Amino acid sequence: MAALSALTLAAQTDWPTYGHDPGGQRYSPLKQINTKNVAQLQLAWSYDTQAQVAPAAAPGPGRPGRGPRPRRSSTTPLVIDGVLYMSTAYNRVVALEPETGRKIWEYDSVHTPGMRGIAFWPGSKDLPPQVVFGTNDGFLISLNAKTGKPVAGFGTEGLINLREGVADKFPNAQYGMSSPPTVYKDLVITGSHTQEAPSLGPSGDLRAWDIKTGKLVWRFKTLDPASWSPEQAADRSGLNSWGFMTVDAARGILYVPLGTPATDFYGADRKGSNLYGSSLVALDALTGKLKWHFQTTHHDNWDYDLEAPPLLFEAKQGAKNIPAVATITKQGLLFAWDRITGKPLWGVEERPVASDNPFPGGGDEPWPTQPFPLKPEPLARNTFQPEEVAKVTPEHEKFCRELLALEGGAMTGGPYAQYGPKLRIIFPAWIGGGNWGGMSFDPASGYLFVNTQSLANLNKMIRGQDGKFLRVGPDGQTLGEGNLFWDPDKNWPCQQPPWGEMSAIDTKTGNVAWRVPLGSFGELDAKGVPKTGTPNMGGSIATGGGLVFIGATVDSRFHALDAKTGKELWTATMEADAQSTPITFQGKDGRQYVAIMASGSVHYIRPTATGKLYVYALPR
Repeated sequence: MAALSALTLAAQTDWPTYGHDPGGQRYSPLKQINTKNVAQLQLAWSYDTQAQVAPAAAPGPGRPGRGPRPRRSSTTPLVIDGVLYMSTAYNRVVALEPETGRKIWEYDSVHTPGMRGIAFWPGSKDLPPQVVFGTNDGFLISLNAKTGKPVAGFGTEGLINLREGVADKFPNAQYGMSSPPTVYKDLVITGSHTQEAPSLGPSGDLRAWDIKTGKLVWRFKTLDPASWSPEQAADRSGLNSWGFMTVDAARGILYVPLGTPATDFYGADRKGSNLYGSSLVALDALTGKLKWHFQTTHHDNWDYDLEAPPLLFEAKQGAKNIPAVATITKQGLLFAWDRITGKPLWGVEERPVASDNPFPGGGDEPWPTQPFPLKPEPLARNTFQPEEVAKVTPEHEKFCRELLALEGGAMTGGPYAQYGPKLRIIFPAWIGGGNWGGMSFDPASGYLFVNTQSLANLNKMIRGQDGKFLRVGPDGQTLGEGNLFWDPDKNWPCQQPPWGEMSAIDTKTGNVAWRVPLGSFGELDAKGVPKTGTPNMGGSIATGGGLVFIGATVDSRFHALDAKTGKELWTATMEADAQSTPITFQGKDGRQYVAIMASGSVHYIRPTATGKLYVYALPR
């Protein structure tokens, strides 16, 4: 309890965990920066993560030193007791002075940390505080937070091989961690990033490790054996938590978003609803025992993983306070539940969908219904008809109509339109809607803040040489990022705007309080086109100063919005898109700082930069 109390106290001025608090509200009470003065924010310092790496080739006549290629990062730093800790895409974890960026220590490894950040354990009487993180290649590493050295008593000299016990039969398959682990008491709880295909591969099971020894404490099987046939369950990959877990520290309940079973887009070999795929599961954090679950997508054929941090808050309904948990989905649907019982907060109903099975007679068997929350309304587009094509410029409309006319005319419709042998536009795309950026919360107003994008896939399914179905685009190619219904040279979607939005949900009613476009395209602004919003990926934070801070957009801007209205009060232009979640903290000098990592976008056609942490403050 002492360690928990220390973290709670530090949270008033620090940023001690990814979501600021164990329940992931991403709310700081700091209010030195507020709606009246935020327009004065200026860059205080920055930290170039690539510049710290030695050149790959020594400089010489006509041969300048060449550093490593730019790598994208979505890392979120932590600030604890006067130290800023951060992972980088260049196989490093660094400790910096948070007021200046001066390096305190650096840990250099052959293992690349997961791209979204690190976790912190505050220590005990016998052990120092530790920085703990997962790696892309499947290791869990714990460092002494004071020195940056691996903790010898944790696993084998500070490292645990996470592949052991889950990927032994698949030595060449993908298995690692892309997001920080969750720390609860003396446990480090890990999810994983597994393959999208083929069906057989490493397990997505959840595991908890003793931070003092590195020994396995519990394991939760993410595939529910009661709802799968044994032959379809054996060695099934996916059903993994590649995003963020949160925890009700007072009640000891862990909330875990789980992804789609492999393979993602065609489920003939995984008949049924596929529990616990695309579900939120609530577990006893100390034992891993299941308390309740809710599946947000039955028999997921769209890669509609759950991955955003489940956000814990107190919902006021009349005179009652209900302990609640909410999450945003790739479908742009916001679900909220009583976090003790799993009962939906604002109602959910099963609606018929998928009436056009594209593979009748022995192929895939889509689930006939899907759950829809009664409140709030969908926060991203989930249908499309040909008359809804974008008309922001004549040239763009022509481009989009030509896409729509391919192969005699692409199929439309939705929601939950099925991929099939004919080209189809499906909203939202597999990248959302919502995504891992999740939500932030202001406990004073009771507003949930969520960013969404409206993007569609333009795909069909074909049978490959091995007899299995593949999802391909109009050119017949299988692209790693999928084929989107847009102009990739401009990042302009092909349906009518808005293309990216920020919304506030009033948790007292479940209704939308405000909804505004998020981000803009300068070339369209110059033409006098009303603000369209942009595709976006990343998260927001809320502050006691009445502000919501977010990067995320593909205009390389950092935004501050008025939490009451959504009005944009300040923006800063960076060298790259900030596909990450910011933080705010108070330095030892008494100044409030706001920091964000910008290194470019993963899913959009955008340049990659070196990866720079931007730190802003008011003028001295």
